[in-house]
Amino acid sequence: MYRKLFQLRQRKSQMYRTEILLDRLWVIGLLIAALTLYLANLGGLPLRDWDEGIVAQVAREIYNAPPGSLRWLYPTLAGEAYINKPPLIHILIASTYSIGGTINEWTTRLPGAILTALSVPLLYGVGREIFTRRLWAIFSALVYLTLLPVVRHGRLAMLDGAILCFFLLTIWCLLRCRRDLRYCLGVGIGLGLIALTKGFLSLLLGAIALAFIAWDTPRLLTSIYFWSGIIIGSLPATFWYAAQLLHHDPAYVQMFINQGILNQSLKRIWDRVDNNSGPPWYYILEILKYNWPWLVFLPNSLILAWENRNLSWAKLILTWSGLYLFIISIMTTKLPWYVLPIYPALALLIGAQLAELWNWPSSKPFPRSWFTVLSILVIGSWAGCIYFARFAPQLETDLVLTLTAIALTMTIAIVLMLKRDLQFIIILFWGSYLSLFLLMTSDNWVWELAEQYPVKPVAEMIQKSQLPPNQKIYTSHPAFRPSLDFYSERQVIPTTVDNLRKIWQEQPTPYFLLRSYFPKKLNLEPVKIIDQVKTNTPEPEASWVLITKDKYY
Repeated sequence: MYRKLFQLRQRKSQMYRTEILLDRLWVIGLLIAALTLYLANLGGLPLRDWDEGIVAQVAREIYNAPPGSLRWLYPTLAGEAYINKPPLIHILIASTYSIGGTINEWTTRLPGAILTALSVPLLYGVGREIFTRRLWAIFSALVYLTLLPVVRHGRLAMLDGAILCFFLLTIWCLLRCRRDLRYCLGVGIGLGLIALTKGFLSLLLGAIALAFIAWDTPRLLTSIYFWSGIIIGSLPATFWYAAQLLHHDPAYVQMFINQGILNQSLKRIWDRVDNNSGPPWYYILEILKYNWPWLVFLPNSLILAWENRNLSWAKLILTWSGLYLFIISIMTTKLPWYVLPIYPALALLIGAQLAELWNWPSSKPFPRSWFTVLSILVIGSWAGCIYFARFAPQLETDLVLTLTAIALTMTIAIVLMLKRDLQFIIILFWGSYLSLFLLMTSDNWVWELAEQYPVKPVAEMIQKSQLPPNQKIYTSHPAFRPSLDFYSERQVIPTTVDNLRKIWQEQPTPYFLLRSYFPKKLNLEPVKIIDQVKTNTPEPEASWVLITKDKYY
């Protein structure tokens, strides 16, 4: 009898070791796949405006700050206090500059890309905590790995990819602390990292986590260890906010409260910031734009979660996706990347449905709606491929290859579905990954760059002109372009035509960046053309000139 018990224990121990080994292999495999996708051609395109340009400029000023200046604690933008967002990601990018010894697109985007890539195995870990079968976690991680908005924004020098990583760390620790209270500290660390990245977003995501615990494991809410872990883990974020409020300059403190806390964080709830607004269904449309083919399975996924709402995995997904989508939808300020934290929940939701589909009876046909939607995707992909290959003004081979990969993937998937072959799921995973890889290695993954003139030639012209340090440049272009400020290492300030005339008259040595026809249009005399450059854009009069007053006129 004792011998049988010993053999049973040995068998269980062996199975446990095998399970751990398989999990580690999947974590390593998913991490390698994610890093391959996120690091491919990472520095191949210039930084885009707003978030990337501003983040890079703040990071460079931290990097160039003299020792002992505490610039990492009190960051600046163009020499002025930067209090829009906490500086965690900016510090990481500055550290990358220091380690890499160079400031470029690759080192700027690297920290965010690595953190977002780490979120893929983290989501697998979350799946292993809430699902009873490994296949559900694998499919969820693969769906998450092949979501276009996550990959694209995760590769940019923005804060949102890091938020995904930190929140998934929070959720993973939250799930584990249900049976091991030591992980409560990890919950606090995760929320603290979110607070050091995007400030008060940590309160929203923390509220969602607590709502799930209140529904699933309410006993934790009365545990002193649970709250102690959260408080201790959040101390670094608390110290940073305290340091801003205890700054020796009262004007800085007042500005931090008004702009850093009120205008840039809380005000977004009831008022639009920088004219970024939209209807309540704005984020539903954002989800519907870029997450195919996985949205084909979303209706059935929602039904599956609702039918299993008494189980932890369904509680987590419904709480996470439902609360977050509702709150950001009623906010007045709306930006496309605000919806990113919902995508891990959608990946878990769709991954569960795909895993259930893996046991689909061979005699049962698939829903007609799946064929209809996939057929539309096939027709659209082949049509786009033919257009860009034969009829577009300029042949874009990279885009044609990407669209061909998408079209072939959808076509093969439909053929397999008609044969009731479940391998179509594997084809969708592999084809989606390959299509994303082709897109990321092309020059099209930051498509916003095509909306404005390219800044690098103009910035190189400004740098070669050897203007005085910290010299401000005024431009007729209506939009503020942080990427131009970053590359030129100067402030390029957009202003009106009337203001340009006023500055020209009042300042002894003004510097203007104008379209080539603007000096005559403004009747600016006397003019000295310092340099000019023609940008590669289809618009007429695409050249830019840098001018100042001619002292010897």
